[in-house]
Amino acid sequence: MKRLILRYSLPVLALCIALPATGAQNPAAVDPSSLSGSYLAGRQASKVRDLDLAAEYFAQALRDDPNNSVLIERTFVLAFSAGDLDKAEDLALQVLSLDPKHRLARIILGLKEFRANHFAAALDHFRQIDSTPLDELTSQLLIAWTAAAQKSPKTAFAALDKLGRNDYFGIFRDFHGALIADLLGQPTRAEAFYKKAYEQAGTSNRVIQAYGNFLERNGKTAQARKLYQQFLKSDSDQPMIRNVLAEMDKGRVPSRFAPDAATGIAETMFSIAGWLNDEQTIDAALIYAQLALLMKKDFPVAQILLGNIFESTGRYDKAIESYDLVPQTDVLEGKAAIEIAVNLHQLERTEEALEKISAVLAADSANYDAWLTKADFLRDRKRFTEAAEAYSRALSLIAKPDRNHALVYYFRGIAYERSGQWDKAEADFRKSLALLPDQANVLNYLGYSMVDKRVNLSEALQMIRKAVELKPNDGYIVDSLGWAHYQLREYEEAVKHLERAVELRPEDPIINEHLGDAYWRAGRRLEARFQWQHAKDNKPEQQDLEEIQRKLEQGMPDEPPVPATTQSDTTKTVN
Repeated sequence: MKRLILRYSLPVLALCIALPATGAQNPAAVDPSSLSGSYLAGRQASKVRDLDLAAEYFAQALRDDPNNSVLIERTFVLAFSAGDLDKAEDLALQVLSLDPKHRLARIILGLKEFRANHFAAALDHFRQIDSTPLDELTSQLLIAWTAAAQKSPKTAFAALDKLGRNDYFGIFRDFHGALIADLLGQPTRAEAFYKKAYEQAGTSNRVIQAYGNFLERNGKTAQARKLYQQFLKSDSDQPMIRNVLAEMDKGRVPSRFAPDAATGIAETMFSIAGWLNDEQTIDAALIYAQLALLMKKDFPVAQILLGNIFESTGRYDKAIESYDLVPQTDVLEGKAAIEIAVNLHQLERTEEALEKISAVLAADSANYDAWLTKADFLRDRKRFTEAAEAYSRALSLIAKPDRNHALVYYFRGIAYERSGQWDKAEADFRKSLALLPDQANVLNYLGYSMVDKRVNLSEALQMIRKAVELKPNDGYIVDSLGWAHYQLREYEEAVKHLERAVELRPEDPIINEHLGDAYWRAGRRLEARFQWQHAKDNKPEQQDLEEIQRKLEQGMPDEPPVPATTQSDTTKTVN
C-alpha cells in the first residue's frame, strides 16, 4: 500500500527501549511463575513483538518487584504499545519520578490534561520534553496545538518557529502552521504556509487534501480542482482525492480539514508516525500511530497506518484487527479489505483470503489492486492457470502499460510458464523487459527457462550474464549462469559458477544438486556424490528427492548426443 504522507530520512532515537536478544525462541516456553521467568518471557515476547503477551509478562514481573525501575519503564511502554491506556496512565507518574523528561510519559499525561481542557497543565508536560531531536519536534508541535486550543497564536507560532532551526523539520512547521493559521482564522498566513508545504511535499496525500480543502473553502475551487487533478496524474491510486473531486462535482463545500486542536494533535501524531515508519524506528511509529488514534477515534487513515506497522512487524492478527476498524462507509474501506485479505494469506488462511478478495471484486470488478492481490494469492498456491487469468483481468484495466506494470507482466509470465503456456510466458517476459530493462530477476527467469528448454541458448546465456552483473551476490542467479554453461556442456565453467552459487546459497537443495551434476560430468565422481548427499540433506521437494536418490544410487547416465538446437542456436524474436 502506498504511504499516505511523505517520509524523510533523519537519524532519530527510537521511542521504545532496546530489546536485547535471549536464547528462548518462544515466550510460552519460559516458566513465568517466577520473577526472572516473567521477565525473560516478557523480554522474548517483546523481541518477537507480541506486545499483548509482553505487557502481561512484564506486569506480572512488576507485581513481584514493584520498585524495580527497569520493570516500571518497560511495563509502561509495553502497556501503551499494547493499547492499555489506563495501565499506561497509572504508571506514567512513576516513570516520571525516575526520568522527568521521559517523552512518552509526558505525552500521555499531557494529552490526558488536554482532553480534560486543562491546557496549562498540558503545556507544562509538553515543555519538559526536550532531550532529543524527536523530542523537540514532538514538544513544539504539541505546544503549538495546545496554544491553538487556547486561541493564542503568538505562543503557537513561536513554538513552530523553533522548528525552523532544523532543516528536516521545515515541512512539519509549514504544514501544521497552515492548519493552525486556518483554525485561528488567519487565511493569508495559512495560504503562505500551505504554499511552502506544497513546495516541499507536493507528493504528500495529506498536504494535497489539506491545501485543496483550504482553497475550496476560500472560493478558489478552480485552483483546488487543478491541484487534485495534477496529483492524480502522478498517482491515480488515491481514493480519498477522487472522493474529494466527486464531492466538488456535487457542489458540496467541505468542512475545515482540522476543525479543532484535538484533530490537529491527531494529525501531528499521524505525521510523525508516518515519518518514523521504517525498519529502524518502527516501534516508535507504532506508538505515535496509537497516539493519533487516542486523540481521534474516527481516523481511518491512521487505522490503516497502524495496520501497516503491525503487518511490517509480522503481527498479522493485529493488523487485521486494525484494518477491520475502518468503517464500511469510508472511502478507504476497499484498501482496508484488500489488506485484511493479504494478512489472512500471511497467516496461511488462504481460502478466507480468497473469499475476502473475491468479495471486494464483487463490489468493484474494476479494482486493479484487488485483481493483482487475487492473482498473487493464486500464484502462491500454484494455481497458475487461474493466476494468469486474474493478472489478465488486472492488465485489462490499464489503458497504456508503463514501467510501473513491468512486474505484473513478469508475474503473469511466471504463471503462464508454470501452467505450460511457454509462448505466452516468453512474450510477457519480453514485454516486462521492454517496459523496464535491466531487471535481474526477469532476465534470469527468461534466460534460465530458455536454457532449460534448450532454445536460444546464446541469447539466454547473455541474459543470465547480465543478470549476474546486476546482482552478483544472488545465489539463484549465479546458479542459472552455471546451469547455462552446464547445458552447453562447458562443465569446468559450470563448476566454477555453481561452486560460487553454493557458497551464496548453501541451504538450497537444487543448487547443490546442480553442482553435483556438474562435478559428475567433469569426472569428479566422489565430489558429485558428496554434493548430491548434501542436496538430499537439505530437504528437497519429493519429486526432486527421488531424482537425487536415484543419482546417489546409480550415478548419471552417459551423455546423450548434442541436440540440434544447441549446434545451430539462433535467437528468435517474440512479438
